This record gives sequence, structure tokens and C-alpha cells, in this order.
Amino acid sequence: MTKFGIAQAVRRVEDVRFITGHGNYSDDHQFPDQLYSVVVRSPHAHATILSVDVEDAKQMPGVVDIITGQELVDAGVSGLPSLWPVKNKDGSGRAEPPHLALAVDKARHVGDGIAFVVAESMAAARDAADAVMVDYDPLPAVSDARAAKEPGAPQLHESAPGNLCFDFEHGNKAETEAAFAKADKVVRVEVINQRVVANSMEARVAIATYEAEGDRVTVYTPTQGGWGIKRQLAGCLGIEADQVRVVTPDVGGGFGMKLFFYPEHILSAYAARKLKRPVRWTSERQEAFLTDTQGRDHWSYAEMAIDGNAKFLGLRVHTTANLGGYLSTMSCLIPTAAHAKVLPGVYDVPTMYLDVHGVLTNTTPVDAYRGAGRPEAIYLIERLVNRIAAETGIGPEEVRRRNFVQPEQMPYTTATGEKYDSGDFPRIMERALKEADWDGFAARRAESEARGWKRGRGIAYYVEATAGMPEESAAIRFEDDGMVSIFVGTQSNGQGHETAFTQIVSDRLGLDAERIRIVMGDTDAIPTGGGTGGSRSLVSTGTAINKMSDTVIDKGKAAAAELFETNALDIEFGEGSFRVVGTDRAIDIVDLAEKAKEMALAGQIETLDTRETTALNPITYPNGCHVAEIEVDPATGRVNIDRWSVVDDFGRVVNPLFVESQVHGGIVQGVGQALLEHAVYDEDGQLVAGSFMDYGMPRADDVPYFTFNREEIPCQSNMLGTKGCGEAGCVAGPPVVINGIIDALSDLGVTTIDMPATPQAIWRAINAAQG
Repeated sequence: MTKFGIAQAVRRVEDVRFITGHGNYSDDHQFPDQLYSVVVRSPHAHATILSVDVEDAKQMPGVVDIITGQELVDAGVSGLPSLWPVKNKDGSGRAEPPHLALAVDKARHVGDGIAFVVAESMAAARDAADAVMVDYDPLPAVSDARAAKEPGAPQLHESAPGNLCFDFEHGNKAETEAAFAKADKVVRVEVINQRVVANSMEARVAIATYEAEGDRVTVYTPTQGGWGIKRQLAGCLGIEADQVRVVTPDVGGGFGMKLFFYPEHILSAYAARKLKRPVRWTSERQEAFLTDTQGRDHWSYAEMAIDGNAKFLGLRVHTTANLGGYLSTMSCLIPTAAHAKVLPGVYDVPTMYLDVHGVLTNTTPVDAYRGAGRPEAIYLIERLVNRIAAETGIGPEEVRRRNFVQPEQMPYTTATGEKYDSGDFPRIMERALKEADWDGFAARRAESEARGWKRGRGIAYYVEATAGMPEESAAIRFEDDGMVSIFVGTQSNGQGHETAFTQIVSDRLGLDAERIRIVMGDTDAIPTGGGTGGSRSLVSTGTAINKMSDTVIDKGKAAAAELFETNALDIEFGEGSFRVVGTDRAIDIVDLAEKAKEMALAGQIETLDTRETTALNPITYPNGCHVAEIEVDPATGRVNIDRWSVVDDFGRVVNPLFVESQVHGGIVQGVGQALLEHAVYDEDGQLVAGSFMDYGMPRADDVPYFTFNREEIPCQSNMLGTKGCGEAGCVAGPPVVINGIIDALSDLGVTTIDMPATPQAIWRAINAAQG
């Protein structure tokens, strides 16, 4: 189709480029006279650095420079900032432990950078890195957050006594205690949301070039939006923001991890400015395991006070969050405000209280990973709701029915202060139960039993709170070759932004898709942008494109009126043309844009080129119900996910095909965490699951075909009426799988199991329950 608009399941326009090998990724950029770099990294999780001797390594063939942490300190290069403030219970601010691009006094996790080797070839850089002599005094390490809080635990930072970065609380403690005091019953769960590795297909890259004119540095790097990195890099180097340009071409996956500012951004930029030559650094896969921000790693204890009818009275939660050896860019947001947002789920919980300990350990820093605090919250509440069902003897679907926020309560303000503006949770669940053939489960369970397998059904109802910057920009430029360039401030990481934004522009301005070119990822071409994260891209950029389109149409009416010598009130716009009402006098928008350039030169009108920035509410509340049937072989612990039904509410959908694919991908990531993935550290802080030989990743045969359906309940917070979908499947996946496994094993006495539910973990749980 040459024209396509909103609500059509159009295939991605960018896919031809990718599947034919014409993608343009950061590491594809090559520059004359470029240098290659390697980071010398600590093999110890915790060690005092007694000395760093680089002299012999500097004399090796092809070596241009070796930069140490002390050199950066002497040059006035500051450490990496952590941007999210957190107040402790006593009103004081959280700890501010320093995070230098290269360690000076101590290494605080395996992979901590010690020196930066720059050479004429990668081989020379690697050889010199092996020759750098670092004298370490190994120290005791701690990798478990609860152990790190214990008296006598190894101390990481002087500025965080007891390794406690913050002691956060949210909610009404007094009201919650009162609710528990009058409860007929209190139900409790203890859950671990284990640490995972992002494992994007494309590893991180930082290639820096230097321009003497203007004393500018350009960094080519895969990000989820380069504007924050531009500001932080300028701050660390002590230069103005306009002296830094960040270019992000195609990106091969991010999942939150590529939102953040990393030491290698500083190192490559510093070296390029110092040496006046391009400097490139590309992560190897094992480096990615050790140095990409990791996700999750919460231990939580939750209690729900209920009355005699299993109605929820109050929720009380404690979480200990592992932050790693340093604070990453937004690491303090994830277990605090982001975690609290949807902690009550879709339920009418009158009051709640959350307290969180953020703890530093000798592990890789932790930050946002697909869902970023919301999956942790929904996993906790959905495990708790199923536990309530088990202890009261009421079906899990019935417990939910009794406690849902009802559609007539919308807009509904939760006990955490979130305002759900739309949703019909009972309707969504009832359809999901029907699609899953909930009532026919008994026959399928009997069939599984006949084969010696246990069959359970898992149910989970999630709600997500999308997030992001409260404004976004979009610009349009009508090119001389007849193409139309749209400049946006979000960044595709493979989600299909080019197609989705093209659909909106085509729908609003009547342009052929072949004419539209989406431009993103260059902080010079696009002066501001909020980036991609928190499922915000379509909501924010779609809103900005709508405002931009309104302005283009208004300008076009003025230009057409000038051209046709009539009043702008007599001009109408539709199907890509401006027309004088009641006549056949009309002109195509692209032709008018060309004429408008000529008239603008004569001072008659403005061109149709436009940039608009719009304030917006980035928060939407996508929600949905997942039902899965899971078989377990009690002899081996093997799991087979047999059926999976989904009913989601994403409001008004721009591209149904995209939405379904995002949900599928999210579910698979959720299944990966539920059954396979675990970034295991030993007691010495060594990552023992540090490669694909040891770290389990989900594969196609780990999941069934998904039955996917939607109910469109438009939200009220944006003009599209759409709700973000990018993280939904990853939020719902873990609780539905674990709830299904526990249900399958319930008659064997199993009441709980933690992720990942590997065959060994399941076999042990069965045997422990059997005594």
C-alpha cells in the first residue's frame, strides 16, 4: 500500500534494510587514522589497588597511550552521576558513592575498569592490556544484598556505611498497621526476583572522533536516546554541551540497558580529545556480561491483610534491592518510585506501606531492565494473590473478581498515588478465561495425569505504568527531492519506530509512506529528545507528531489561501491536499510545500517546515490478563508450557501487528527469567554464569503459540488514546509461569518456588515437600 494510517497491521518498512544486511550499526562506522582500545579490568570483586604500572606496556609496538584512573582525576574528569534522588525515612538524602570511569583506590566488582589501552590495532591493544601490571590486595567480597547489610560485612564505600545507600518508604504506615490490626487473616509470601543480564544482540560500542574546529567531540554509540548522554559526558569532561555530539545509528536491542551513561563513553571521548584521533571501543560478549547494567535482584517479603470474604484491607511490603558496586544512572529509581507505582496491581487496596533498602554489593551495577520496577511489583502482588487463593480455598480468579478496581471507579487513585484513568479489569479477565477455556481445564489435567505429568494453570493480571520525560519534540522538513523528513526525539532499538511514526504522519498529512523518512539518533540534527524507555515512544512522539501536523496544516491553509488568493477560512485539508471549499481548486501538500519555499523567500508566508515541542502526560496504564497451562514431569522437574492466552488493553492501537510482536517478545523474556536466566555470583563476587555456556537463554521450543486478543479501552491522557505496550509481556510472563508451576505441584505439597524454576529447582522442591 502506498498510503497507510493508524490501526493497520502494516509490516515494518525498516525490515528490508535489516534482513538484507544493510543495517547501519555503531560498530559499522570506520574512520581514517582510527585507534583501537581495550579496557584493563579487575579480576577481583573487591581489592585495594596498590599500583598500576603501565610503563612497559606503553613501549610495546603499536601502543599509542595508556590512560589510568589517576590521570583522569588529575585532568579534572569527574565521575559518572547517578541522577535519581531518594529521601531516607529520616528525610536525609541517599548516599552518593563515587563512580569513576577508571578505579583509583579500589576495584568494587569483577570487570571494574583499571586502565584504558589505546593502540594502532586491536591486536596491539590486547597485547598491551595483558602487559599492564596491576598490584592488587584482594579484600573480602559480598555479593548478596541481605548479607551486605549484616554487621561485619565487607564495606564497599566510606560514604555508604553498612553498604546501605538508602532506606526508603512509601505509603501510609499508620493506616496500614490499623488495617492489619482488624484483619481476619494475614497472608504472606517471600519472593526472590533474581538478577538477570540484558544480553542485547548488539553489544555496547563507543567510537569518539575529535574536531579541532569548535573543540568538539562526536561519540557514535548505541543508545536509547543520546541527549542525556550528551549532557552527562559534557559535564564529566568539563566542557559545554554544544561541544558534544552523540550519534546513534541502528541499534540491535536495548531493553533499558542502553539508556545509561557508561565509563567507556568518557574513556573514548577523553582519549579522542587528547590524541586528536578517532578512538573506538567495542564490547566483547564476556565484557557485556560483566559491565552492562544488569536487572532485577530484589528480595521481598509481602503481607496482605484480608477480611472474612478475602477482601483486601491493606498491603505491607519490604524489599531489599541489590544495587551493585556503584550507582548507575537511574538505579535508585527502579526499586523505589518505579517499584511502588503499581505495587497494588489492579486491586482495590485501601492502604499500603512499602519500605526498601538499597544495598551496595561487589557485583555489576543494576539499573532498568525491560519494565524497570513494574515487573518486580507485579510479580510480587500476583504471587501474593495466588497465595491468598490457596490459603482461603477460593479460586484465584474469584479472589481477583472480589478485589478488582471496578470500571465505575475510574479515574481511580491507588494507595500509592497513581491515577488509573481507564480500564475494565473484570471484562478483560473474563474474556481471558473464556479464550483459555478455563472451565475445560479438568479434562486436560486428567489427560496429563494419565501420562504421568502434573498440569497446572497460572493466571496473572498485570498493570504497567509507562513513564518518561514530560515533553517531546517532532519536526518536519520538506526536502527538495520530494521526500519529507520527520525528526523525532525517541530512538528505535528494533521496535519498529520508523513504521509506526510513518503511519501517524501518513494518517495525519495524507502522505505516501514512500515519501516519508524518519530521522532519529543525532543530537545535532535533533536538539532535544526524551529518548526511548518506559514504553513511552508512541505516546510521546505520537503526541508531538500530532501537534506538529496541526501546525503544518494551519501553515498550509495560510499558504494555499495566498496561492489561491482567498481567505484561509475557505481552505480545507484532506487526503493530502489543500482545497478551496466548494471548488476543484486544490494542491497536493508536497507541491504546496515547494511553492511555500518560494513565497517565503519573497516574504509572503512561512514555509511548511515546522518544529513543535509539546508538554504531555507520559503515564499510561496498559493492562491485561494472561492465562497459561503448564505441565511438569515430577520425576525430572522438566516443564512444558502447553497453552498461553492473552487479553490486553493497550487503548487505541496504531499497528496491531507491532503490538502483538512486542507482547510475544516480552513474554519470551519473561519466560526466560521464570525458567532459565540467572546471573549467579558466588560468595567471592565472581559471576559464575558469565557466558552463554552457563547463562540460560529462552529459545523457540521453550514457548508455545500464543493466543492473543485485545480490548481497546482508550486512555484519557493523550490525544491518540494509546497505552504503551513495549514492556507488557515481560511484566506478566514471570508470575503466570510460576503460579502455573505451583498449581501443578500443589497436590504434592509444593507451595512456593523461586525463579528460575529450573528442572533441578523443581525436583528439589518436590522432594523437600515430600520429606
